[in-house]
Amino acid sequence: QVQLVESGGGQVQAGGSLKLSCAASGGSFNSRYRLGWFRQAQGKEREFIAFIGGSIGGTFIADSVRGRFFISRPNAENTVHLQMNSLKPEDTAVYYCAAGKVGTTNPQMYDSWGQGIQVTVSS
Repeated sequence: QVQLVESGGGQVQAGGSLKLSCAASGGSFNSRYRLGWFRQAQGKEREFIAFIGGSIGGTFIADSVRGRFFISRPNAENTVHLQMNSLKPEDTAVYYCAAGKVGTTNPQMYDSWGQGIQVTVSS
């Protein structure tokens, strides 16, 4: 029932930056929902990137992107951003936002998913 609308993404050179955004809406959604980001590269399973909580805004970032990627949920808590810096070719993937009632790295625990947005990093 929660709808997630993603924006951003595209193609960048290695070392560049992109910012992804995702807006959540729907009767089942409230500010206590956690919002997260996952990615799935071609031929690989979906990989956890980051999640952020509600008002408190607790975060957890995957080791693979920590220090380069930053998750935020400013002001309007129905929107989450993923700032991606120092991008590498191995970051190339379809990126998904997700909403769930708990903070977890397990994609099975998320209730709703965006359609995904392509990020391509060229060398």
